[in-house]
Amino acid sequence: MDYTKLSKEISYALRHAPWEYELELDSEGFVTVEQLINAINENSNYDRPINVSDLEYIIKNSDKIRHEIKGDRIRALYGHSIPMHISKEPIVPPDVLYHGTTHKALEAILNDGLRPMGRQYVHLSVDTDTAIQVGRRRDPDSVILVINSHKAYADGVRFYKGNDKVVLADFISNNYIKLNV
Repeated sequence: MDYTKLSKEISYALRHAPWEYELELDSEGFVTVEQLINAINENSNYDRPINVSDLEYIIKNSDKIRHEIKGDRIRALYGHSIPMHISKEPIVPPDVLYHGTTHKALEAILNDGLRPMGRQYVHLSVDTDTAIQVGRRRDPDSVILVINSHKAYADGVRFYKGNDKVVLADFISNNYIKLNV
């Protein structure tokens, strides 16, 4: 079983194109595990039908927790680009968060703040290692921004649970952002 390929397909189905799989996400982004498995198995490109154990394996062995199963339901935890707004659990963030970005985007971020762009939320990292990993996807010499999330939260910015390494926000104003030096 190609678990990397399966994980990417699950992410695509739950984050970007549920309609292609005839999936109806609820307000929290969940579908039943059975629906997802049936949808993927209908057009399977795998050496055998997938099952719940395959989903659990992907979640347990992923370098980043991208999906979660609660009871008989599954969802992607972040990264959605679908038009419907996925409700997230509000949290009190750690005092400092980080964001990895490109040199090309830096000026716009420092002028206008962090915006979700094609996603529903701004993705922030709880540590510099994760921010570096994220930033290097688009720029091998990425820039790390430090977010004063303590002040932002005190000023009314809402933060949401992504996973153990990612915190989400609707928008981060440039007055909470500084360059990591």
